[in-house]
Amino acid sequence: MDTAPVISLRGVRRSFPSGGGRVRAVDGVDLTVCTGEVVALLGPNGAGKTTLIDMILGLTVPEHGTVEVLGTTPRKAVTAGRISALLQTGGLLPDLTVRETVRMIASLHRAPLGVDEVLEAAGATDFASRRVSTCSGGQQQRLRFALALLTRPEILILDEPTAGMDVNARRAFWDSMRSLADGGSTVVFATHYLVEAEQFARRAVLMNAGTILADGPTDEVRQRAGVARVTVTWSPTDTELQALEHVVDVQRHGPRLEFRTDDADGLARHLLTHTDAHGLEVAPASLDEAFRYLTAGETERTVAA
Repeated sequence: MDTAPVISLRGVRRSFPSGGGRVRAVDGVDLTVCTGEVVALLGPNGAGKTTLIDMILGLTVPEHGTVEVLGTTPRKAVTAGRISALLQTGGLLPDLTVRETVRMIASLHRAPLGVDEVLEAAGATDFASRRVSTCSGGQQQRLRFALALLTRPEILILDEPTAGMDVNARRAFWDSMRSLADGGSTVVFATHYLVEAEQFARRAVLMNAGTILADGPTDEVRQRAGVARVTVTWSPTDTELQALEHVVDVQRHGPRLEFRTDDADGLARHLLTHTDAHGLEVAPASLDEAFRYLTAGETERTVAA
């Protein structure tokens, strides 16, 4: 993969009026995305994800810091068709059909991809003759995806791209995205579907309160929670439970006990050699667990430091 940076943010800050004061939506973010990367942007509502995306697209400008896209300003990159976006919302003319919409927008570009080509890539061929007003939310998202592909963008920005899609539509969408990524396109997407991020993103950037808490390969970010799950069949006494070390939490599910631990190897070794526990299973923390752990409160600031 080419390591040339295509998105660069340095010391970016952006705030907005709120309740007579101002709330800082993005607070001193540094972020570099290189050619061909697939990056998931994660965080709870209000984390600053959408504001960050808006600055990358030139829809808003930072109060402090710099944003550079493909060696130029975001607006110039967008105007040239080198970066495109699929956002959660966006005006669509309800009386046009899906195909008419794509054809109309294609006419605004110098050398767009073919209408049929982008409809097929977006999984919109089957409802291309349907009026936009009669399309479901998921179908309208696929139409927006088709529009985003028209300029053959080098970078594709996605903000909650599968919102409103059913399970089959989401699967088809990500199949299309894998093809684009395999072809060398750079993809940055914000999502609340953490399973999608875990399955698709090679890199995860976790935001909270306008700052980046964790940034790295998705597996490593998942491990930043510092916990794993150890499950056994065991009926311990209270004294035996209290004697266990490296246990963050324990839950009982019938005859099974599930431990959250920061030392799965050590706990498993103790259970197998010093107790009559059996049927032991060890599983790493999921991205969902890391997400909740790192954004839970003050703890995440220590973990991310």
